[in-house]
Amino acid sequence: MRKLAWAARGMSVVSGAVLLGALMVPSAVADDGPGSAPDPNSAVSEQGRKCGARDVSSAAPDYVNFPSGVIFRVATDAQGHSFLNDSRNPGVWVNLGLLANAPRCVVDSAASVTESNPGILYITLLAQDGVLHEARCTSDNTPFTPANIVAACGTGFSPLPDTPVV
Repeated sequence: MRKLAWAARGMSVVSGAVLLGALMVPSAVADDGPGSAPDPNSAVSEQGRKCGARDVSSAAPDYVNFPSGVIFRVATDAQGHSFLNDSRNPGVWVNLGLLANAPRCVVDSAASVTESNPGILYITLLAQDGVLHEARCTSDNTPFTPANIVAACGTGFSPLPDTPVV
């Protein structure tokens, strides 16, 4: 029995080490595209503290003449950065910091899409200071990439007035 108890403890230690390693791995590398500007999202808040939270949200367009099975995903990392994935580009995560007025220290995200063609993808990000920021991006038959995200999202992010989150 002692050998079994020792083996069980050993497995717990190994499992814990593997889990810790998985949690410590940096988030996916986002493609900013050629010649992109430095990321305006900062890994440090205005007060010099780390910010952000890991979060993911998704939206799936379901309208005529749009490829079926497409999913838009918005993810945030523990450093407060935010990313968009278009399932038509597997593994490509577009840094949303490329968009004008992108919030810093993002702690939550939401995504939704209208049922028209072209559709409008709404990306809503909650900043650490409690202000919601929204971008409206035209979604059509062209997948989102670092090269076309700025044109697709027009003016970038705008703070939502009277955000009730504090």
